[in-house]
This record gives sequence, C-alpha cells and structure tokens, in this order.
Amino acid sequence: MLEEIFTVLISTVKDVIPIVAIIFGFQFAIIRKVPPNLMRIITGFIWVLIGLSLFLLGLEWCLFPLGRLMAEQLTDPVFIHGSKAAAEAVTQINWQDYIWVYVFAFLIGFSTTIAEPSLIAVAIKASEVSGGAIGVWGLRIAVALGVAVGISLGAYRIVVGDPIHWYIIAGYIVVVIQTTAAPKLIIPLAYDSGGVTTSTVTVPLVAALGLGLSETVPGRNPLLDGFGLIAFASLFPIMSVMAYAQASEFWAKLRSTRLAKESEDEA
Repeated sequence: MLEEIFTVLISTVKDVIPIVAIIFGFQFAIIRKVPPNLMRIITGFIWVLIGLSLFLLGLEWCLFPLGRLMAEQLTDPVFIHGSKAAAEAVTQINWQDYIWVYVFAFLIGFSTTIAEPSLIAVAIKASEVSGGAIGVWGLRIAVALGVAVGISLGAYRIVVGDPIHWYIIAGYIVVVIQTTAAPKLIIPLAYDSGGVTTSTVTVPLVAALGLGLSETVPGRNPLLDGFGLIAFASLFPIMSVMAYAQASEFWAKLRSTRLAKESEDEA
C-alpha cells in the first residue's frame, strides 16, 4: 500500500510539473515580478499534490470497483429473472428487464452532480453575476436532472446496443433548436454546464458504471459500448438548463399577464 501511494505521488508530481513551469515561467520571465504570498502559493501546490494523489488512490481503490460492482449486481441474470433456472431459459436481451439499471443510473447521475464541486462554484458565481436572477439551487437541480436523464438513456443504449452517434446527433439537434428560443442570458451558461458536470465526482462513477454494464450485459464490448456515458452527461444538462430557463420565463410571463388582468378587472 505504501509503495502504491509513493508511486501515485511521484506520478502526480510529474503531471503537475508542466503546469508549475508554465505559471512560474510566465511570472518570472514575462511579468518579471515575484508573486505576493510566494510561500503560501508553494504550500498550496504541495497540498494540491497530496490531494490529487489521495483522490487518484480513492478512485482506484473505491469508486471504480464500486461502480463496476453495482453494475454487475444489477445485471446479474439471477437478480433480473428471480432464479437461475429462469435466467438460463432466457434466450435474448429484453430492455425492460434492466429497469433497476436505469433507476440506479438516474439516481447516481443526480446525486453525484448535486455534489459536484465545480457545479456548485459555477452556480454561485452565476447567481452573483446575475444579481440573483439565476438561482443557485435551481441551476444545480436543472443540471443534475439533465445528467440523470442522460446517464439513464446512455445505460439504455448500452443494454440495447444502439449506435451512440444517433443519440448524440439527435441531442444536438434539440440543443440547436432550443438555442434559437431560449433566453440569451442562459445560453452561454447552459453550454458551460455541460462541461462542469464531467468533473471529479461524476466522471469516475459514470465511467465505472458504463464499463461494468458493457462487461456484464451479454453481447456487449467494453471498448465499443463501455464508453460514451460521459458524452450523455455533458449533452443533456445543456438541454435541461435551457428548458429550465424557458419554463421560468414562461411562468414569469404568465404571472405578469395574470396580474395585469387582475389590475384591469379591479379598475
């Protein structure tokens, strides 16, 4: 265990060195100023190295095995059909038999996205910049629902074995159509929301779930079918955030129309 921790730490240092070289290279060679609180910055880099190393170990020891284990258990023929004899009698895959896989994919997509640190940071900044017009929890829930639906649909695609490009093409067609009608305030944020969801918490579990499903569903190839869930997790939040903004705008207009009508009736 100590040897593995040391190996991961050395690997993390190698990965971070180019970033440090670029930042300090520009600071000292181009800007030619010593940054304020230099010792605090160096201490921060050390904590970053330790944190990244521990995070990578956590992925390898916990999240990836856990995601695969859940996928294996939920796709176990005995669990799906109730008994070993019933499972052996089944000759073809029926997508309705994997309902608990879709439920688990939805819930894991929603919960991991709600807990995503990058999404929390973006939601807070968006609320500050918009003066409260964009709610922190409203944005987080909208993005989480988009990810949940996307991962559920991606799990369905793995089960039935459909080509991924048809789903992605259809999804971006919907995004383009929504872009023409959504409020301009929300469009850039909606496109960014697709990126912030695929970060530290969501990606490991989603990737492990996809690989686990493709390894346990009969007739699926982990290389061809195991990847792609992250693409769904990036695409569907764009749709859900714009839909949230469109629904909010619609209800606001409906409310203002109702209030105006009530004022006219009173007058």
